[in-house]
Amino acid sequence: MDGSLKVSVISPERVLFEGTARGVVVPAFDGEVGILPLHAPLMTLLGTGTLRIDTTGGEQRFQVAGGFLQVVDDVVRVVTERATAA
Repeated sequence: MDGSLKVSVISPERVLFEGTARGVVVPAFDGEVGILPLHAPLMTLLGTGTLRIDTTGGEQRFQVAGGFLQVVDDVVRVVTERATAA
């Protein structure tokens, strides 16, 4: 890959973000998790807090609560029960 992640943030209402990023920090159920390119496969439950996505255009922030995170082959999927732009 080119040193970037393909990121999707999905809530029951809509897709909040879909694009590329240099890194992602998510509030997992037991603390924050940082994801960079070439991260090992991972699946974890989300907690409540701020999701931060580092894009070339600046940082995108969302308040999320509940759901899960999946990382496979530089593809990051955040599926959350509730999310709002922060």
